[in-house]
Amino acid sequence: AVFAQIEQNPGPFLLYGSTGSGKTEVYLRAVQAVLDANPEAQALVMVPEINLTPQLEQRFIARFVPQYGQDAVVSMHSGMTNPQRLKSWLAAHTGRAHIVLGTRMAIFASLQQPALIVVDEEHDASYKQQEGARYSARDLAIWRARDTGSKVILGSATPSLESWHASDPEVGRYLRLAMPSRIGSASLPRVRLVDMGQQPRRAVFSPPLIEAITERVRRGEQSLILLNRRGFAPVLFCADCNWKSDCPHCSAHQVFHKGDRTLRCHHCGFTQRVPFACPGCGNPDILPLGKGTEQLQEELERLLRNVQRPDGDPARVARIDADTTKAKGSLEEQLAQVHAGDVDVLVGTQMVAKGHDFRRITLVAAVQPDSALYSSDYRAPERLFCLLMQAAGRAGRDAQYVQAQGSHPEMWIQTHEPQNAVYTALRKHDYPAFARRQLQERLDAGMPPYAFQAIVRADARSQEAAQAFLAAATQVARDAGLPYLDEIFIYPPIPMAVQRVANVERAQMLLEAGNRSALLRFLNAWQQYLHWLRAQPEHKALVRWLVDVDPLSI
Repeated sequence: AVFAQIEQNPGPFLLYGSTGSGKTEVYLRAVQAVLDANPEAQALVMVPEINLTPQLEQRFIARFVPQYGQDAVVSMHSGMTNPQRLKSWLAAHTGRAHIVLGTRMAIFASLQQPALIVVDEEHDASYKQQEGARYSARDLAIWRARDTGSKVILGSATPSLESWHASDPEVGRYLRLAMPSRIGSASLPRVRLVDMGQQPRRAVFSPPLIEAITERVRRGEQSLILLNRRGFAPVLFCADCNWKSDCPHCSAHQVFHKGDRTLRCHHCGFTQRVPFACPGCGNPDILPLGKGTEQLQEELERLLRNVQRPDGDPARVARIDADTTKAKGSLEEQLAQVHAGDVDVLVGTQMVAKGHDFRRITLVAAVQPDSALYSSDYRAPERLFCLLMQAAGRAGRDAQYVQAQGSHPEMWIQTHEPQNAVYTALRKHDYPAFARRQLQERLDAGMPPYAFQAIVRADARSQEAAQAFLAAATQVARDAGLPYLDEIFIYPPIPMAVQRVANVERAQMLLEAGNRSALLRFLNAWQQYLHWLRAQPEHKALVRWLVDVDPLSI
């Protein structure tokens, strides 16, 4: 029924399908349909992250290379060398490649006869370019499809609230297609909430969770432990003088990495050796505060040291995050070990929580997800729900394996807020209920998608200089009587959440409007005044300024 809708309607389509429901098969059939209709046609298929490209590439190569030749499928992403990217670009440009797979950069691929664009995991923040020229590859896909007369499919188990709203029948910008069930007899994992207020104090893992992981190791099944914070601990701390491992170049902490005994800033990259004693008072007992994936791996190895696999070998705990996958090919190698069953418990960040088709994982656990509930960012609950739903989707994907094991896929969440509405919706795998509640809150607060935002950011050698430029920019707009100014609300300048990075102070100013056209026309007229203002002597301390439309965080 879904495929018939795609064939019969022009789109754009929002393909809302639960994890494991067969969205990739819909993409494959849609590509096959456009190539059957026109053998010279081309399709662009985008994924949010590089690590999802290889497995998708394998499926497309297996389906289309025998029929259309070796050059039929090419990839484009930042992990390729320049010659490799050039080869792929030329294959697309000349029409030799019928299918281009890639990350957000692939939206700029030169296609001779584009007929279909697919944006998989369309909710993912990775589609937004955050440096240099800021753009949303998802939104560009919609625009490019309209410009070229192509069809476009946005797919996700947890669509962005903007896309969900656009696919509301009363709004009618997108056509919503639903695939609520998993393929075959596979069932969605049961969600279990562990109230950490009832567990032993300072326990990283609750006893019931360790028991569940132990059972799976003994049965030869795999578990995935999710913590979206790499390193061993977020900060080192001295209890005597309150010294913390702050980055000297940023208003952020340096993260403790135990493996190589370093402190690293995850904002500017500054790295130094761990001091032997507190630099403030000389106390030798400086302590790690908080938890990172390194510490989780170490703790699990300790807790499972006497647990044996079915073959009698000890339990094997592995970790996949940005620190373990720096070397070329290391991610593929580590994922291959997971697929081969050489890993019993996988600890990882969000990079392993989405898109991967793990066949033996029957338990997924989120260890410390609550921090997003207390964030000042209005998008934080949406991001948390999406991440946990995607992570839950890694469990029990192979129905035959689960049945043969006599197992039941589960998603465990350790929380201090078990009654929170985010977790209530998650227990029922009820994305529509979550979306309704969030959209109502945003409507009441006048937030996107019911309003439109842009941020003007200024970077300078001092916070005063950055904010002075933004304040002057507001005054210039008023003095010039710029068009649509009366439809724009300009908030006062404030420091950014991480206000200093690499010794550069950062400030920002939020703009809101009820009409997108008014906001864009105002920004277009304002730009020349911002360029003029930047050249004035009183703003020589300014390093740079930029405009970000539809910012993902404020």
